[in-house]
Amino acid sequence: MSDVLLVSPNTYSEPYPVYPLGMASMAAALRAHGHRVGQFDLFEAKGSTKELLDTICSFQPHVIGISIRNIDTTDSTDAEKWSLDRDRTLIRAVRGITPAPIVLGGPAFSIMPEAMLDYLGADHGVAGEGEDSFPALIEDIEAGTAKGGIYRMGDGSFADPERNHPLWQGGLVSSYVNRGGVIGVQTKRGCMHSCAYCPYPAIEGGNLRCKDPGSVADEVERLAMDFGVRFIFFTDSIFNEPQSNYLSIAEELIQRDIRVEWSAFFRPQAISREEILLLKRSGLSAIEVGTDAASDIALSGLNKGFGFSDAIAFNDACAREKIPCIHYVMFGCPGESMETVAEGLDNIGRLTGCIVLAFSGIRVLPGTPLHGKAIADGVLSCDNELLKPAFYYSPEIDTPLMNQKIGESFGGRRDRLFPPSRANARLRVLNTFGFRGFLWTKLLSGQ
Repeated sequence: MSDVLLVSPNTYSEPYPVYPLGMASMAAALRAHGHRVGQFDLFEAKGSTKELLDTICSFQPHVIGISIRNIDTTDSTDAEKWSLDRDRTLIRAVRGITPAPIVLGGPAFSIMPEAMLDYLGADHGVAGEGEDSFPALIEDIEAGTAKGGIYRMGDGSFADPERNHPLWQGGLVSSYVNRGGVIGVQTKRGCMHSCAYCPYPAIEGGNLRCKDPGSVADEVERLAMDFGVRFIFFTDSIFNEPQSNYLSIAEELIQRDIRVEWSAFFRPQAISREEILLLKRSGLSAIEVGTDAASDIALSGLNKGFGFSDAIAFNDACAREKIPCIHYVMFGCPGESMETVAEGLDNIGRLTGCIVLAFSGIRVLPGTPLHGKAIADGVLSCDNELLKPAFYYSPEIDTPLMNQKIGESFGGRRDRLFPPSRANARLRVLNTFGFRGFLWTKLLSGQ
């Protein structure tokens, strides 16, 4: 058996720090295979490479796994959006002190594994789910038969409750709670939709694999009872998939009387008052909505499968039960024109009692339908590996004028945020003053 050190190099803290759930899940899987596992979080170490190198020297791992969660912020207005150079520098520093093989994984890595493995200079990569493939790779390393490249395996392990409870570290959980207050829990993997810009099918596959509701409740209960966690974010790509067991999870939380507040990412589709009230009784206190575009033409260009009237109906249903929503909206989508921009801003005006956060342009990722559309429209060249951020804007758009119109429409309102960096600046202030939980809801309350 091997000694394995897992490293989370992510130091993004906006809108609030994200606990390295993937690292904790992989640690549990490796420990189940008999390996001794250490976890190192660069955010907790305040970005200190020296502390990481000291940990490597004391732990003396046989294998080092590094999870790449982010490539950039997906915000076209953010001058500091790219993080891979920093990751490459970190990997070079690790190489300088240990001969241990370096294995890359994580959601961002799984989007473009070959290009990222080459750029970052690691030995091996695990694309997609790693609970089976990473232990298999370690077996090959131990046997001396591992070859550099990408390991991929099936997706059958996630729903097994015996193998996939994350290995939480108490001190690390407490640190994240104190800094932001929200810990992630995943109830399923896979996405059945085919949104034009989205890499989730490449990361998690297209088939839903759901954890048993009791297993999810076990996880939430342990976080609440053992670590004092009060706020949970269910990290599923879409929480309210009709084919999934999200309502059963709510019922389980109610039955056990687990006192946490939770939020999740919802698709704006039909929801009954009875369903909202059930979710609210279970602790639902805020919703993040994948509205994605503000006009039906733009929504069609993104292949969303719903219209803006659905977003309005969903928002109104939540507002009636006093569940605050934040809608994420992108401008510049395929088919977008200055006319649809104006229409979209008018549509957004019909969303009441909620936050709207707007993006200018759409980050293009390889293998998505938007990538092919960007090449066909002449927005990108076909040889762009997309490691560095590239954004799609409809050729019919005057981008500076579009940004101006969004800014004018949103100006002076606490509940309308553009660009995203403006939202992050506001949330930093709230965090500094000690607010915890789903900080953006404070913008609605005027705090």
